[in-house]
Amino acid sequence: MKQLKEFTIPFVGLKLGKHHFEYQINKAFFEHFEYEEFNNSSVNVEVILDKKSTLLELDFNISGSVNINCDLTNEAFDQEITNHFNLVVNFGDEYNDEEIDILILPHGDYEINIQQYIYELIVLSVPTKRVHPGVEDGTLNSEILKKLEELSPKLKENKETEEDIDPRWNTLKKLLTDK
Repeated sequence: MKQLKEFTIPFVGLKLGKHHFEYQINKAFFEHFEYEEFNNSSVNVEVILDKKSTLLELDFNISGSVNINCDLTNEAFDQEITNHFNLVVNFGDEYNDEEIDILILPHGDYEINIQQYIYELIVLSVPTKRVHPGVEDGTLNSEILKKLEELSPKLKENKETEEDIDPRWNTLKKLLTDK
């Protein structure tokens, strides 16, 4: 996959200390990854890069909303998301990203691309079960909800009349009372 230039941070020319980077993520970002679950998105990403003499520490903070479809009604709604992630970038003989929060870059690398980390952080911030807030509080008026309610099994009342009970059970109940 082609790397987006605006997410490449050339750290070699930066002074030691903290450096702030901000990104505004929209639908075009996810189209680059061919991810079509979001109808739209408006997510702020703040990255704080703390450059130290032997390593880099990246602190990712995201907040915003993504427009997704409800799993029950397929109605679109804005889901608020927030997330936080820390990444330690160390230097070694070869590239290694096997650890979740540690990245090893080869000696001599002078930049890091963070687009994959931002993508994963946003996608993993969305709940697995996506339910429209109107479904939870009962304010959503949808044809699909009405149809689901109509087709749902009705609970039978607990009041059983003698006619509903099989007569063979009555004989068994007499055995219990005849002691």
